[in-house]
Amino acid sequence: MLKNPSSKYQPFPLITLPNRQWPSRHLSKAPIWCSVDLRDGNQALAVPMNVSQKLEMFDALVKCGFKEIEVGFPSASNTEFNFNRRLIEEKRIPEDVTIQCLVQAREDLIEKTVESLLGAKKVVIHMYNSTSPAQRKYVFGKTKEEIIAIAVKGAQMIKDRLHRLESTGTQVTLQYSPESFSATEVEFAKEISEAVMDVWQPTPEKKMILNLPDTVEVAMPNVYADQIEWICTNIKNRESLIISLHTHNDRGTGTAATELGLLAGADRVEGTLFGNGERTGNLDIVQVAMNLYMHGIAPELDFSNMGSLIHMYERTTGMTVPPRQPYAGELVFTAFSGSHQDAIKKGLSGYEEHKSIWDVPYLTIDPEDIGREYREVIRVNSQSGKGGVAYLLESEFGIELPKDMQREFGPIANDLVDKLGREVTAAELRDMFWKEYIERNTPFSLHHFHADGVDGVFTCRSSMVKNGSEIGITGTGNGPIAAFVQGLIKDGGAQPFEVVTYREQSLEAGSEASAISYILIKLATGKTVWGAGVDTNIELASIKAVVSAVNRAI
Repeated sequence: MLKNPSSKYQPFPLITLPNRQWPSRHLSKAPIWCSVDLRDGNQALAVPMNVSQKLEMFDALVKCGFKEIEVGFPSASNTEFNFNRRLIEEKRIPEDVTIQCLVQAREDLIEKTVESLLGAKKVVIHMYNSTSPAQRKYVFGKTKEEIIAIAVKGAQMIKDRLHRLESTGTQVTLQYSPESFSATEVEFAKEISEAVMDVWQPTPEKKMILNLPDTVEVAMPNVYADQIEWICTNIKNRESLIISLHTHNDRGTGTAATELGLLAGADRVEGTLFGNGERTGNLDIVQVAMNLYMHGIAPELDFSNMGSLIHMYERTTGMTVPPRQPYAGELVFTAFSGSHQDAIKKGLSGYEEHKSIWDVPYLTIDPEDIGREYREVIRVNSQSGKGGVAYLLESEFGIELPKDMQREFGPIANDLVDKLGREVTAAELRDMFWKEYIERNTPFSLHHFHADGVDGVFTCRSSMVKNGSEIGITGTGNGPIAAFVQGLIKDGGAQPFEVVTYREQSLEAGSEASAISYILIKLATGKTVWGAGVDTNIELASIKAVVSAVNRAI
């Protein structure tokens, strides 16, 4: 890298817009959405989709609620052309869905594009030509006037062929993109766009789409917003235009550029699922839609089965959704930090209790809204805390640890996980709990227990195995547990202790239900230790929990 990058690179010039309005606006509704997965996304694949894969994706996009779908570049290949024809001839396009096709301002390409659309109900013909200084200078070697002439000629060639579509009942919307708009002088973008408008003659009743792509991000997103507002403010007949955005992600701010562009006055957004596209990708349309959703704005797109959509996308494109991709990634509803886990657990409990406005810490939306499950929210590794450990045990196995017991078992589990050096599953965490508490059978293990009471006084008669030898114990108390404790100390030789906390719960429903008991004992030294026991009989579960605590105290 250069120590002085200014010797090679320079910032994109700012837009003169002294009275900009977009910073004080807010979004209140969804834009018009147009998926370009089948064209812009497809052309960026190492192995482009075949017809069957494109058909599968088209159906999925329709199911999501897209009403405008750019289906391809039919003049580019037979696969693209045949895909259009199958959609139309097999009547796969719903009545309320418009298909869009991209074409350069060349007569042979325009002719083939029109042929590919014959018989369709609703179409957008999307013409483009490049307009930036670098494109004019290096690629085309043409002046501004010559570039405008290309656009005007292409617009006229399309107009001359519209009767072939409209005569059969096709509703045609025309779209123009000054490609590389983001790097084009706004004055020239306005000039060439108005030249195309002069040919197509849009009206408020029959609007054309003016697409202003952030083809390559060359500036901060606020500069793109200024470009959009400048065009919206200065272009003629704004009421006859649908201003559309098409952002890429070269600087990592495609979503921000789109949202600011909407604030600046745009009406429509083009993008792809999960941001597939050239270089660093197109706008991830899921992100913008879900960002609206988390602010309480209906996005008019349905991502309620995100998992199924991801599987379709990965199957048809060969791409993968990164684990940290907003809303869609495997880890986006996952917390490894112990403090995060604890806050999420408490927030989820609070929401379940009150069912009010969603305000769970660290979770911008309810994962259930997009088909995810709460068990995916918290996972445990060596960085996790007691909250995450407790959440997994409760959500997966119904084990509701008392708060003080969470504080005891959390560090124990973390030490074990740290030794493994990896994330652990809920089942592995349960096994750790079982080994630490339930399966503690030395030096004492329970062989037989019986207790009965008269007038509030209980007598316990039990047999224990201590260090491999069977012993009998007898005790009395105001309950079965108290009687067992007295006998264990008197006859079993356990160091003196008292039970200070007792909790029980059912683990399973039905006649064969298991019960789990949690017992906290306090030794004469003041030390406190938890124990746990499981049995189909709640009384036996409690006695086993006492034995567990005594064994753990030794």
